[in-house]
Amino acid sequence: MSTEQYLISTPVTADFLRGHLDVEETAHGLLPHRLPARARRQIPDDRLAVAEAQPSGVRLAFRTSATTIGLDTLPTKRVYAGFPPPPDGVYDLLVNGLLTAQATVEGGNLRTVTDMRTQASDFTPGPAGTARFTGLPAGEKDIEIWLPHAEITEVIALRTDAPVEPAPKSGRRVWLHHGSSISHGSNAVFPSTIWPALAASAGDVELINLGFGGSALVDPFTARAIRDTPADLISLKLGINVVNSDAMRLRAFAPAVHGFLDTIREGHPTTPLLLVSPVLCPTHENTPGPLMPDLSGGALRFKATGDPAETAAGRLTLTVVREVLAGIVEQRSAEDPHLHYLDGLDLYGESDHEEFPLPDGIHPCPEGHRRIAGNFAGLAFASDGPFAAS
Repeated sequence: MSTEQYLISTPVTADFLRGHLDVEETAHGLLPHRLPARARRQIPDDRLAVAEAQPSGVRLAFRTSATTIGLDTLPTKRVYAGFPPPPDGVYDLLVNGLLTAQATVEGGNLRTVTDMRTQASDFTPGPAGTARFTGLPAGEKDIEIWLPHAEITEVIALRTDAPVEPAPKSGRRVWLHHGSSISHGSNAVFPSTIWPALAASAGDVELINLGFGGSALVDPFTARAIRDTPADLISLKLGINVVNSDAMRLRAFAPAVHGFLDTIREGHPTTPLLLVSPVLCPTHENTPGPLMPDLSGGALRFKATGDPAETAAGRLTLTVVREVLAGIVEQRSAEDPHLHYLDGLDLYGESDHEEFPLPDGIHPCPEGHRRIAGNFAGLAFASDGPFAAS
């Protein structure tokens, strides 16, 4: 008889989850969401609908003396037609804050993207599975299991060889971060090593990560979600998705950012608020979008297809966006002393690009995530930084 039959089975409830804004009860268990239901009803496309349901930064947090832990989940994995499937998403288990074990879940649902531009896809249902962790240290301990940042994950049950209980609140400050696919974790291998997770660890804060691949588009419903979410620190990394989707011109972008900030300030009038401009991306520094996939070299890369000459007519580039965001903070900070600006080039600039180039022309490699995290922590959480501990 399998030893797993002797394990205690504990249904996963919302009390076990951290880093989410909402949960949806499904036929299998709980599906964590990173946008509330009201916002999800206003999502206009599948790209954001998928991104917000991928649990980047979401983790289970519980206390137990178990040395064997199984987490039953139903993942939904994404593959691109014509490309080999990516490796299964990784579950990171931390013991008392230290990465101790990792696991994957085989099977699950499959979402096959048939058109990279529209994200049109076919869905194939599959079975649930189990992430298994054995040989954990004995004794009472605090456990976190970080869910795969790029796989929609329905959490079903914990199976352990000792009782579990939800972890008590840590008392740490809550940092809510909003950004694009880099903040979501693109090209990072493990969920606890996406740059916001690494920066949160360095700053000793609790992370709520609203990094949405391709979808940091200054959406009003995202601003309202941030407004309504308790947080001690807020950062907004804006611009790259507006450029690479060619979603706005200069005339619309600046007022949209002002409106985004106005909405957040309705709920967080004095919360430290850090506006972060895009990191270096040579593809878009001086060339507008839209961004298109490029397979001419035999591997997936991206290229900008706009005309640089049209910046005079209001087309956006990263250079233009940085100027706009810096100007907005300068204008508003006279009446809002808790609003700050961070130039993305200070997180990842020319020298960082030379050392850790962008593999696909857009997203950093794992070492690039560590560099961005280290630079962010050194600037934002420093004793004289905007997120300094009081």
